[in-house]
Amino acid sequence: MFETIKHSFKELITNRYLTTLAVVTLLLAVAFVIYIVLFVQPSELQLVTHYTAFGSTNLYRDQWFYLLSFGGFAVIVALLHTAAAIKVYVTKGHPLALLIAWMGIGIILFAWVMSFSIINVWSPV
Repeated sequence: MFETIKHSFKELITNRYLTTLAVVTLLLAVAFVIYIVLFVQPSELQLVTHYTAFGSTNLYRDQWFYLLSFGGFAVIVALLHTAAAIKVYVTKGHPLALLIAWMGIGIILFAWVMSFSIINVWSPV
């Protein structure tokens, strides 16, 4: 197992473009976590966290610390997409690995935009 991981990282380092995308994905996730930690403030206000239109329409509300889970989501996405890109690069090749790495960056950016809009609605500055 250790040899497989070591071989995968050696393969990753040989491809500069994929290495750069993996580093950008991880740095973007860290920056997103820092943003969440700095801008989420404790409050008694309830936040709409879930919507359902099945049967009667309901809005479910939760406390402010729900927003902290966005940071955890970004870290999980960054780690899984980086690992998947490395695995696909080793087994299938370059183009598909790049697609997975770019999708990871796109998902983190989309989560950042969504959390920015939620935080601004929830606690306008």
